[in-house]
Amino acid sequence: MSGLTRIIFALAMFLLVGCEGKEPFYQEQGYVFGTLVEIGVYGEPEQTARKAMGEVMQEFQRLHNMLHAWQPSELSDLNAAFARNNSAAVSAELAAILQDAAQLSQQSHGLFNPAIGGLVQLWGFHSDEIKSVQPDNEQIEQWVKANPQMADIKIEYGKARSINKFVQADLGGYAKGYALDRAAEQMRKLGIHNALINIGGNVLALGRHGNRAWRVGIQHPRRPGALATVELRDGEAIGTSGDYQRYFMVGNTRFCHLINPDTGYPMRGVQSVTVLAHGARAGVLSDVASKPLFIAGVHGWRKAASWMNVQEVMLVDEQGIAHLTTELKKRIEFTDKNLRFQVDS
Repeated sequence: MSGLTRIIFALAMFLLVGCEGKEPFYQEQGYVFGTLVEIGVYGEPEQTARKAMGEVMQEFQRLHNMLHAWQPSELSDLNAAFARNNSAAVSAELAAILQDAAQLSQQSHGLFNPAIGGLVQLWGFHSDEIKSVQPDNEQIEQWVKANPQMADIKIEYGKARSINKFVQADLGGYAKGYALDRAAEQMRKLGIHNALINIGGNVLALGRHGNRAWRVGIQHPRRPGALATVELRDGEAIGTSGDYQRYFMVGNTRFCHLINPDTGYPMRGVQSVTVLAHGARAGVLSDVASKPLFIAGVHGWRKAASWMNVQEVMLVDEQGIAHLTTELKKRIEFTDKNLRFQVDS
């Protein structure tokens, strides 16, 4: 088990501490999207719970097979066609995902940019094992100058093409949230009213755990365990982007997988950003919105939060100081009692 997996596994276990009760509680685990996935169902007969969790796990695997950026998938086939200046058939579902991601990219003023998969690969993050890779400055400048955008992807009559051969779609900042929303939809259709779905720290809650809300942990960016906890209401989702998940070190410098599309370099100055979202697309919003806030940094995250229409946000800066919105401060409970924090209004 890798260090990353151990951290995620510890968080997943933390999420379900104290879930014992009179009503039955069942859970299943799997490994999809390159991370640990955990589903818990409360208050349902075992057969009903197991059936629902099994179907959700199958759906996660289907999405993994469709959206993987570097292993064989529908998306990787599409990226290969883009690189050859060719068009390729695209399923209706993937077309809708690409169009939605393009709209969210525009909403973020380009700070969320799934079209820069080539840059992500250049930095060595299209691999299950992260190695220390520092690209040549000229290569980085070439990608930045090419300025690949999701708007470069044109979809007509069941086919997709890109007017910019540098476009390489990487939906790693979208797929987990989309999967959470799909899981919630499936669970409801199958009659599951109370469940907690965790994809590597991106979590969505359905209903309650008996007479109390689901309480989940927010991973500490610099040590194992939780920085804080928060109660999730029915249909809410929480997602965190951090520099501690996929990164490498060169001396004392940390290079993480969250790349600023304007500079071509991994973002520095931020340890993590957590977003709590609600509504019909809570999963997608909690996953996507944390990226532009992370890239915007300490001085720009509030403006980026307004672009993305999220109010419950926490950013941990490079000094380990937590910056919170008033809305999240009302709901969060810090487990690290030595943490310094400030409420940014």
